[in-house]
Amino acid sequence: MKGRWHRLSIRQKQVVWAWGFLAIPIVFYVVVRFYPTADAFILSFQEWNMLSDREWVGFDNYVRLWNDPVFWKVFVNTFEYLIIGTPISLVLAFIVAYHLDKVRFMHGTIRALYFLPFMTSAVAMAWVWRWFYQPVPTGLFNNFLAQFGIPQFPFLQSTTTALPSILAPAVWAGLGFQIIIFMAGLRAIPVTYYEAARVDGLSNWAQLWQITIPLLKPTIVFLVVFSSIGFLRIFDQVFNMTSTNPGGPLNSTKPLVLMIYETAFGGRSRMGQAAAQTVVLFTILLIVSLLQLRILRDR
Repeated sequence: MKGRWHRLSIRQKQVVWAWGFLAIPIVFYVVVRFYPTADAFILSFQEWNMLSDREWVGFDNYVRLWNDPVFWKVFVNTFEYLIIGTPISLVLAFIVAYHLDKVRFMHGTIRALYFLPFMTSAVAMAWVWRWFYQPVPTGLFNNFLAQFGIPQFPFLQSTTTALPSILAPAVWAGLGFQIIIFMAGLRAIPVTYYEAARVDGLSNWAQLWQITIPLLKPTIVFLVVFSSIGFLRIFDQVFNMTSTNPGGPLNSTKPLVLMIYETAFGGRSRMGQAAAQTVVLFTILLIVSLLQLRILRDR
């Protein structure tokens, strides 16, 4: 073995060393990522309650999902989180980043304050917002409305307002990360473009649409995909803010991830059906990500 090693060229030794170092993360991903994913696909065609042996049931788990009205309600809720949350969070983050980039006084402090919610525990944040939404005399928001004689607002108790009420802290929590990424993209745009635009007499609005936004396209693509995945996988806010009534009134706030959790670990531990729901979520994430990358790619 030693003689064979000495016969290798420098280039071949570099390749061996490279694959030696890469072997550790490859093994990690195979064991921790790929194997559980493949096992979930197989489990989706089986029935298992974690106590008995697995039983092959074919497409029965998917047929149950197709005929389950709660699943379709949850399916719609999941896309509502995506369709409402992603554009609102990105627009707010861009507006804040665009103006914050022009601020020089206490710039670092203000940026850190915006980033602070992203570093806060999602569970703690959800319980704080849950306290905000409580009725009088506990809730902050309803106490504020009561001072002006406005009737109490059923933030988490109404099928109409429960989902937006949960979406608000979710958007707020991710805003800091998006602002930091947008600011990094803004700082990467060469100043010479704006200097040339001012020489040509372009207004600030024209510079925004003809220089800033087109050159921010890679940043926008990344944040759209990243944020979409986050909203499709929303769980912490819903689980903690509706713990007394999981999923809100009439499942109006229940996302697919929470349904998977309840199916797998609540009651009869229907792991096979939970795996089928996981496969559906994985398929949604894959399709949405690929569509977004295709639509937003450079032409």
